[in-house]
Amino acid sequence: MLTGRVSISRSSPYFFNAGLLCSGPLLDTLASSYAALIATQYPRDSFDVLFGPAYKGIALAGATALCLHRDHGISVSYAYNRKEAKTHGEGGWVVGAELKGKRVLILDDVITAGTAIRQAIDGITKEGGTLVGVVVALDREEVGGGIEVVPGGKSAVKDVDDTFLGGKGAVKAVVRMRDLITWLEKNERHDDVVSMQAYWEKYGVKDI
Repeated sequence: MLTGRVSISRSSPYFFNAGLLCSGPLLDTLASSYAALIATQYPRDSFDVLFGPAYKGIALAGATALCLHRDHGISVSYAYNRKEAKTHGEGGWVVGAELKGKRVLILDDVITAGTAIRQAIDGITKEGGTLVGVVVALDREEVGGGIEVVPGGKSAVKDVDDTFLGGKGAVKAVVRMRDLITWLEKNERHDDVVSMQAYWEKYGVKDI
């Protein structure tokens, strides 16, 4: 279990690093999980493009598009962004499928503060695309904000869903924090469970 400081200035007992899923088998498993969730939770006629925010989202979008085709018979385009718009060659902010007039599903590893997702949404909107959903590997299920928790505060996931998707529950996660804790309990990772439950008691969302 990795301990680190997440982007909302909290000392967390765990840190989800999708960059470690860097082999063919691991990426296949992860992308297959994304694809299975998308195939069951989003109607096929509700999205046109998978979008992976740079950098970790790039591999997720491409691999998931492949798995949707291979495992579910769903053909969908994908795109990703550059950190800075290119001013020569093909130019622009987007690489891959055009976003103008398209319904876009964002794929990312995790939403912590929601900053990266908001930047991606802003870019998609400027390119003429319409956000229809967000899929992440892990929902940390914790209240947004800094070290001080606002009573009754929403999670970053819920905030993105309410702000950009009308509160329709269109932000989905392959795994939730509670699922991770359950897995740790089953595998007798007692010290990790204790530290994560303590963190959950302080920062976890209690109304879901």
